[in-house]
Amino acid sequence: QVQLVESGGGLVQAGGSLRLSCSVSGIIFSSITVGWYRQAPGKQRELVATVTSGGSTNYADSVKGRFTISRDNAKNTVSLQMNSLTPEDTAVYICHARRGFTNYWGQGTQVTVSS
Repeated sequence: QVQLVESGGGLVQAGGSLRLSCSVSGIIFSSITVGWYRQAPGKQRELVATVTSGGSTNYADSVKGRFTISRDNAKNTVSLQMNSLTPEDTAVYICHARRGFTNYWGQGTQVTVSS
């Protein structure tokens, strides 16, 4: 059974930083694409960042230069370092993994940025 468990969310002031982590189990981590999505109240879920098994990264335009995604294949974790946070970054951040055409999702962790 594939499980994705997020940690690291919380409340931070605008301009601050947070680091999210996601522990993945039940799948060969080194062979999959992993990443983060977010969903704000009343909005659709949107991609934040992904990293492939080969280490290629992709970011939403809104977070480029502020967020950094990384993976540790030895620990089966994917992390998201978020800097220069703004209130517009407030959302539930959800860990995602993809193997072929199958998607796996975590439960999400709340990030709230106060102005």
